[in-house]
Amino acid sequence: MSEWKEYKLGDVITFQRGHDLPKTEMKDGLYPVAGSNGIIGYHNNLTTTGPGITIGRSGSIGTPFFYEHDYWAHNTVLYVKDFKGNFQKFIFYFLKTLDFTQFNAGSAVPTLNRNHIHDLLVKIPPYDEQTAIASILSSLDDKIDLLHRQNKTLEQMAETLFRQWFLPASAGQAGVEEADENWENGFLDDEFEFIMGQSPAGEALNENRNGIVFFQGRTDFGFRFPEPRIYTTAPTRIAKPLDTLVSVRAPVGDMNMAIDECCLGRGVAAFRYKNNRGFYSYTYYKLRSLMSSIKQFEDNGSVFGSIGKDNFKTIENVIPPSNLINEFQQIAKPLDDKIISNTKQIRSLTQLRDTLLPKLMSGEVRVKK
Repeated sequence: MSEWKEYKLGDVITFQRGHDLPKTEMKDGLYPVAGSNGIIGYHNNLTTTGPGITIGRSGSIGTPFFYEHDYWAHNTVLYVKDFKGNFQKFIFYFLKTLDFTQFNAGSAVPTLNRNHIHDLLVKIPPYDEQTAIASILSSLDDKIDLLHRQNKTLEQMAETLFRQWFLPASAGQAGVEEADENWENGFLDDEFEFIMGQSPAGEALNENRNGIVFFQGRTDFGFRFPEPRIYTTAPTRIAKPLDTLVSVRAPVGDMNMAIDECCLGRGVAAFRYKNNRGFYSYTYYKLRSLMSSIKQFEDNGSVFGSIGKDNFKTIENVIPPSNLINEFQQIAKPLDDKIISNTKQIRSLTQLRDTLLPKLMSGEVRVKK
């Protein structure tokens, strides 16, 4: 196999500073505006033709983003102006393995100087091996992206069904006629039992996967399920798998679902259906439908919005007939179970990709061209 060769990064690619664009001009347009944390708006003009790569230059520095099509490179990024004959997607993955924080030239605000990082010594394989490496990593990312998009579609299907069956009809929208008049009026805790979180002792927290996963608040929330980050060996309040999780401190009302048993901190509450704890689909979409009532506690006159146990008990709730709830659960559960299965596969593929990435980019694992 061909040998990897050492170069200065500036001999492999050329970075260029992005271009100023006031927020007032970031209106809906054809081209994404690439900021240090990804897309920050849209514009009708472009600065860079795709495919292209940016890394954060100011604020959040160093994180690479890949753009398949044309875009506006904002002044908070450096973009690759010249790939110098190297394969674009390989360069994207390669940049993910580099630690740019060591080149921070800022003080209060982290900043990258392109001239400094151009001097970084790197080892790069020949072009044909670059394409082989990028093909492996791209195939994993494509599968992960497909599963994410499928999850969004499945959730939209279930939520649309819920709205058609359980929410009163309104102008231009399908719904249940006369639902408020014929169904029972009650409160949130008539249908659901819930527990408020309580943070464990600080010394019991760790990032070494010791004990049970701990979620302090919505910081850990993802598309549907929280991302494991912190663990505790002294759990306090426990949520069961597939309980609906609601953030109770600013911002109030964000929602997720527990994929596994977990410990809840002060920023989270867990809900489950009283009459059948297996009705997690109905619970999740019903809580979503009540978000406007829950989010009103975000602005409660205090510095930080919050909602407590007594507040939850005051939330009014129209209770549908049990046979209709049961029928909805039978239809929605397979959709949510597929979301759960997809999510577990996403996590497995992500772990595989993240394990392979540094090994492939260092040459520790070689691929046939």
